Amino acid sequence: MALRVLWRRTRVFAGIALALALIALTGLLLAINWVPDRQAFPRQGLDVSEGNGEINWWGVKKTYGIAFAYARATMGATDRDARFPEYWRGLYEAGIPRGAIHVFSLCQLAADQAGNLVSTVPRSDDQLPVALLLDFESDCPARPERHVVIGEINRFLAGVEAHTGKPAILKVSSAFESKYRVSEGIQRKLWSVQAFFPGSYFDKPWTMWQASGFRRIEGVSGGVNWDVMVK
Repeated sequence: MALRVLWRRTRVFAGIALALALIALTGLLLAINWVPDRQAFPRQGLDVSEGNGEINWWGVKKTYGIAFAYARATMGATDRDARFPEYWRGLYEAGIPRGAIHVFSLCQLAADQAGNLVSTVPRSDDQLPVALLLDFESDCPARPERHVVIGEINRFLAGVEAHTGKPAILKVSSAFESKYRVSEGIQRKLWSVQAFFPGSYFDKPWTMWQASGFRRIEGVSGGVNWDVMVK
């Protein structure tokens, strides 16, 4: 009798565990394939870095209908994304509007960082505005005062915009915005970062939104950042 009860309970628990696993798997599949509503946000694209490996941009364009793509170009004052030249060329050949991303460091001088990007990203009339990624990086513990950070960002922008001839866009995390209120101190278009729901942490409307940081698409290694552009 006791064995039968134990067996029934084991089957019940196993069934519950299986159901929960299936629910979790379904949720994961939905999450990695989710994109914002295309009627509300018709211009959708992605941003990538060297970790995404070799990319067939023609295939991505045909399969997913992307309207633009950004590629990480530089990080701080000296580091460069190893695949940026390859991505930059491939995007041009596929006819996909392209932009470059610089990852800003609070531990290095803005003028040196601007020089890194200027020497890495060639000027071209077809490129989208350079995106400046502002977030707290694990390898940089520095947290300068707000006026110092705003001043350094402005110095970076002056150097880069003189090279590209276009105002940059600021891709700012919610944590960075909360501490430094960048959207109040610098008048540039903004790129929000918030999964699934449009970010509302700026004091003005955003122009771009990173809606997912783990979208999976065929032919690309790992997850990509999936973005929308409204203007």
